[in-house]
Amino acid sequence: MTEPAPEVQVRNLSNEVVETLPLSRRVFDYQASESLLWEAVTAFLAGRRKGSHSTKTRAEVRGGGRKPWRQKGTGRARAGTIRSPLWRSGGVTFGPKPRNYAQSISKKKRRGAVKLVLSDKLKNEKLLVLDSLELSSHKTRNFVDLMGNFDLTRKLLVVDSRENRNLFLSTRNLQEVKMVPALGVNVYDLLNAEVLMISKASLLELQEVLLRS
Repeated sequence: MTEPAPEVQVRNLSNEVVETLPLSRRVFDYQASESLLWEAVTAFLAGRRKGSHSTKTRAEVRGGGRKPWRQKGTGRARAGTIRSPLWRSGGVTFGPKPRNYAQSISKKKRRGAVKLVLSDKLKNEKLLVLDSLELSSHKTRNFVDLMGNFDLTRKLLVVDSRENRNLFLSTRNLQEVKMVPALGVNVYDLLNAEVLMISKASLLELQEVLLRS
């Protein structure tokens, strides 16, 4: 017997159910090893590293062109330059240099990790779909009131179109709220959020993209 397709309730801004939206099993009932999440998150965080750290070798430190004292007869150890790694303010031996920390991960794996988290959000009722996220004002208070309608107090990921200016402005000052467009959803933000709030249009757009993998 074939299992029914996953569904999610679509609500309005007043927390009233307006419809039930059927979803694709390939996206919202995805099965994979949890090690896929580790690989995707590791690659994501590695790609965020700037890798701009740098130290100077003895050849790059300024000065030290003259031998500090003669080779013999002083009673001190031999020294050829004051920029030796053995000296204070000298060069650094095997110090860090600028590098790229990015790790290669296939698009199929990256999207598979996103589907795995979305499936978990739906299963644990952490996926909140709204028919529209159009707010009447850009004030932060408007979005705080909206969160109160749904009893949301924890970390929240909001997904809607970039053109929704009021939503962007009303969420940017909230420390535990982050807004991204549908094509900007990544596995790290999904895992870091307690609840995913997404408009119906953005959910269908995200589902369409994930179905291509």
